[in-house]
Amino acid sequence: MLYSIFAYDVENSLTLRASAREGHIKRLKELEASGNLLLAGPNPAIDSNEPGNAGFSGSLIVAEFESLEAAQIWAQNDPYVAAGVYSHVDVKPFKK
Repeated sequence: MLYSIFAYDVENSLTLRASAREGHIKRLKELEASGNLLLAGPNPAIDSNEPGNAGFSGSLIVAEFESLEAAQIWAQNDPYVAAGVYSHVDVKPFKK
């Protein structure tokens, strides 16, 4: 089943994002290579594709997992979580 993962950044997260980006992107590429990633990307903090120093307010990932629990575990193991980028993460079933 598909699940949406909504992650909400802490304020001024740009430096934290930069420190953990490599590991975060690696996991997304692995999910994509497995055929389970539908879409992923950050939410700019301002109305611009290139927010510059304004940074990002969060991220959205839509991917297929075996269960809600599996999706939650995957989300909680993201390098951005470990780096303190996200204040909280919501995982919900998603119907395309």
